[in-house]
Amino acid sequence: ASPALAKNFPSTNGILESKAHIVVEDPNLDLYNFEGKIQVANETLPLTNSEIIYRGSVIRNTPEVLGMVIYTGEECKIRMNATKNPRIKAPALQAVVNKVVIIIVLFVLALAIFNTVAYQIWRESTEEKSWYLVDASVSFFPILASFIIIFNTMIPLSLYVSLEIVKLFQLVLMHDIEMYDEESNTPMEARTSTINEELGQVNYIFSDKTGTLTENSMRFRKMSIAGTAWLHDVDIESEAPNEASRKASVQKRLGKGKAPMRTGTGTTSMTSSKSQKPDTPGLGPSKASSATRQGSAGSPWKTPARSNISQPGLRTTVLLSYIQSRPHSLFARKARFFLLSIALCHTCLPERHANGDIGYQAASPDELALVRAAQELGFVVIDRQSGTITIRTSAIHRDNEYQSDTYQILDVIEFSSARKRMSIIVRMPDRRICVFCKGADSTIIPLLRLSNLAEDQAFKVQSRVARRQSLEAQQAIIRRDSEHRARKDSMTRTSLSIHRPSLAIKRLQPIKDELDDWLKTREADVNLSPNDNDSVYYSPRPSAHSGTRYPNTSIDGRPWSHTDEDLEDLVEESLVINDAAVFERCFQHTNDFATEGLRTLLYAYKYMDEEDYNYWQKYFLEASTSLVDRQRKVEEAGAMVEKDLELVGATAIEDKLQKGIPETIDKLRRANIRLWVLTGDKRETAINVARAARVVKDYSSITILDHEVGDLSQRIAAATLEIDSGVVAHSVVVIDGQTLGVVEMDQTLKELFMDLAIQVDSVICCRASPSQKSGLVHAIRKKVGHAITLAIGDGANDIAMIQEAHVGIGITGKEGLQAARTSDYSIAQFRFLLRLLLVHGRWNYVRTCKYTLGTFWKEFLFYLTQGLYQRWVGYTGTSLYESMSLSMFNTLFTSLPVIFMGIFEQDLSAPTLLAVPELYTYGHRNGGFNLRIYAGWIFMASSQAMVVYFLMMGLYGKAIFTDGNDLYSMGVMTFTACIIVIATKMQFFELHNKTITCVVAMIASIGGWFLWNLLLSILYTNNVIYGVRDGFLERFGRNALWWLTLFIIVIACWCLEIGVKALKVAFLPEDADVFRELEKDDGARKRLEQAAKLGTGAYKGEDGDSPLAQVRTLEEEERREGEVQELLNRPRVMSEPSGMRRRQLSTDIGHELGTIGVNKVDQPSDEDDDNDNGKSKEPFSPKRSVDIQELLRKGFGSVRRSLDVG
Repeated sequence: ASPALAKNFPSTNGILESKAHIVVEDPNLDLYNFEGKIQVANETLPLTNSEIIYRGSVIRNTPEVLGMVIYTGEECKIRMNATKNPRIKAPALQAVVNKVVIIIVLFVLALAIFNTVAYQIWRESTEEKSWYLVDASVSFFPILASFIIIFNTMIPLSLYVSLEIVKLFQLVLMHDIEMYDEESNTPMEARTSTINEELGQVNYIFSDKTGTLTENSMRFRKMSIAGTAWLHDVDIESEAPNEASRKASVQKRLGKGKAPMRTGTGTTSMTSSKSQKPDTPGLGPSKASSATRQGSAGSPWKTPARSNISQPGLRTTVLLSYIQSRPHSLFARKARFFLLSIALCHTCLPERHANGDIGYQAASPDELALVRAAQELGFVVIDRQSGTITIRTSAIHRDNEYQSDTYQILDVIEFSSARKRMSIIVRMPDRRICVFCKGADSTIIPLLRLSNLAEDQAFKVQSRVARRQSLEAQQAIIRRDSEHRARKDSMTRTSLSIHRPSLAIKRLQPIKDELDDWLKTREADVNLSPNDNDSVYYSPRPSAHSGTRYPNTSIDGRPWSHTDEDLEDLVEESLVINDAAVFERCFQHTNDFATEGLRTLLYAYKYMDEEDYNYWQKYFLEASTSLVDRQRKVEEAGAMVEKDLELVGATAIEDKLQKGIPETIDKLRRANIRLWVLTGDKRETAINVARAARVVKDYSSITILDHEVGDLSQRIAAATLEIDSGVVAHSVVVIDGQTLGVVEMDQTLKELFMDLAIQVDSVICCRASPSQKSGLVHAIRKKVGHAITLAIGDGANDIAMIQEAHVGIGITGKEGLQAARTSDYSIAQFRFLLRLLLVHGRWNYVRTCKYTLGTFWKEFLFYLTQGLYQRWVGYTGTSLYESMSLSMFNTLFTSLPVIFMGIFEQDLSAPTLLAVPELYTYGHRNGGFNLRIYAGWIFMASSQAMVVYFLMMGLYGKAIFTDGNDLYSMGVMTFTACIIVIATKMQFFELHNKTITCVVAMIASIGGWFLWNLLLSILYTNNVIYGVRDGFLERFGRNALWWLTLFIIVIACWCLEIGVKALKVAFLPEDADVFRELEKDDGARKRLEQAAKLGTGAYKGEDGDSPLAQVRTLEEEERREGEVQELLNRPRVMSEPSGMRRRQLSTDIGHELGTIGVNKVDQPSDEDDDNDNGKSKEPFSPKRSVDIQELLRKGFGSVRRSLDVG
């Protein structure tokens, strides 16, 4: 509660005895606004979101809370935003299968009617004239019913049951070790198997931001002071030893405790090489020199948005050293005042832990990051009361004397989405009143004292940036158009643009060469580095830009050490008083920071007279306590004091992304999956995170829809026309929750917005409520009927959209397990979504489609032979097959081959699918199952059925010079041929991932059929019609013609299958055909595996490998090291001249090292041999080889230079 409200309730008894009257708004969906008031002791106080705790909120660092319940049950705002009746999810493929089943039902009816009519014709033409057919006539409806019974098994009703079995085993195989998060010990969990195949058809991803894309952890990363940019990476340096020890424990656990080989006495521990964390913030004199040496070394931090841009060499440790070296210089005083601004302008509360460390409670993580950065830079907030704040400074004096100052807090003007800034008014220790203000650059620049000059410099910076972005956009458009032309000019599918010559091995090399270029083009986005002229804005001394530059490292690779003389020349003091240069450089820095996805703030200040402050304070008090239009009055009061400010500097905060987020989003975009970010955060925060995650590119055209600025319909229409014109390389729409509410109330405006939304590359919706998130998912499902939607989130406010989407993914993160428990699948990190969709999603889609097609195919193949046989029995409904065998066709003899294909099929390897996300569009095009593909399989079934039947009838059924060609033997032959053809097609021709399961399925299917015939031949009793008993063992089983005909039938069906597939691959190859052929080549396969490492689901170490891969690499390195050691210890007894000895030894070593994968060392020149000419021959004694010393000096593998070689 606010202090004014809390003072009226000093105790629990005071609450009970009070006579307060509370007035609140009616229950509604708005989570971001609350209006109410409380009347107590003849005083009326406002109730806002600051005094309200919503249901589902997590309260931290608070032992207990006393309050009053306002809304209960379904009237709570979080419940009003929830989905009341979640829909039952069913796969889109099931609707297509249902249509095919209806078609088959109609076909069965038509076939039965056709045979019935044919029987009526045959009866009149043949039966009535045959003397031996007496009283054999059957009326129309009985014969129709008999044909329906014969052909009804062509309707695969068992498909639905066995498909659930297939999906259940698919679910088991989805528990991939590569989707296991080791840090949280969380595997992937599947809570449904119904929609496995839809993971391979996703078109839209709706993602939450906080906890899903980010770790909900802010880190202070960069700042700009007096025109000089500094990098702050103290947190990365402090986390490096812990990360190294964690990786070592992983390797030890996965490597089962295997001790590494001796690497020499020169090996240095990574942990011991790191400097200890100082006991107190800031730098003392003993640490200044070490910090100075490390300050200019290359930083391990890389911006996720633009990883190819090098970071400034100067780090904040150098800044502290400069301040300590020259504390009274202009720049040092400016820097100290900037750090003081960071330490003062916030609302954080310090708290001292039991061990003496100081922590902070903050309303927002970005304020916490700023205060912690000030603490690390020597300005520590050690105490804060309701009216004072105490700061201890420790980075000013080299003598390590700490100084504590207390500042009186006069007023705080809080941040709001309309103001986009926050101000605090304090009384300095020298009794002067100072206003500190921080906010967005677009807000602070007009408030500066030299606002005209600042706006001119900002315009210059923006012009340079606009030119670069325009060039990038042009390159992106040219690249996109060239890809479209390549797809049209070459015989390709719609997903890829790799030219496809014949797949013969001798002609595979052109495809391999093009593959490498194609992958490089896809992996590298259009990203122009800043011009060389722009680098001057990062030089600490502009005058020295064309002269000597301060290097980051020395010649030997160690950090360059600054001396006091170097520090004196590090910063050009005259730049501090050059307002135009400071403005230009600062605005260039903030623009670059924002491009890198960092959240930027400008800091400004001004001093006030006592009289001016007293006048303003009365007005501000009236505004803050007003119950009518309070927000507007507070903004007006703030504007009165926030003017004529002086620029202090700029900060950049990193909203830390989860591992692998940018690479994952890049690959999802290449897979033609559109990503929408739906968050409850502010607009600027959402855009900055989107830049860091590469949802928004540097050259993106961003359309911001705000109902308070301009006409929405005109903005939407203009953006739509611009996209339709083809001049936009990458488009993003940004809309907030209030504007979305306005759009939803106007049906025409909603249609315009949805037309725009489905054309842009990404949509960012900020300040969105759970019901609005769910509404957007529902709108896309209805607008784009064929699209499959996926929603992913980690909090309770994401449950509604997770339930509304076709596929719901929950993140088991810091927000709890509410989203994970209600989701279809749960993962620990967003990056695992890449493997879940591109690998397991595609596999499951292909498996389900092939299983469905295989089931339809085998039913047609088998039962069409029954239809063909009716021509030879007068359409009387006589069955070709014995009834018991017929009933077991689907259950015992053909179920395993089809089921195993639906479980184990992998048309392409996981590295290939991850390296080429464009292959994922196979599911978008319904490339696995559609009416055209179904017709093709049915055509093959019909053709093979005719081959089976007519070869059986022509070669065996009508044979004259043989015995035993009765009805049962012909039926068994046809049955056997169908089972062999079905099993071999499913397990050899269609299944690409051949394992021992193929043998199991073949033995169970074919072997089980022959075993069944043996049992029938021995045990069958009803031997009246078919003559089953002793048929297989005594009659046709001993007939060579029977076996020869069966062999010819099977070979003919195989030849037909192979011929059709060969023609299809040769003239109409698919993407999978090309890459399957490429996977057979070692070079192409390794290139695909290398490309797959970008954005894979497994945890990556510094070398980009998973823990298992790191252990394998370690073992391989140990093996190679042992071979080198054995080679070096080999006795070398030679009598040749020393020059020849050295050359021969070097040649032998180079040759043998080359055989184990080591680059050969340089060979000594002939001049070395000439120097040894004329010397007498002498026995060779073991000694150090010059070439070996060169090898060890260069540090081959893990062999250290200090390794002793005898």
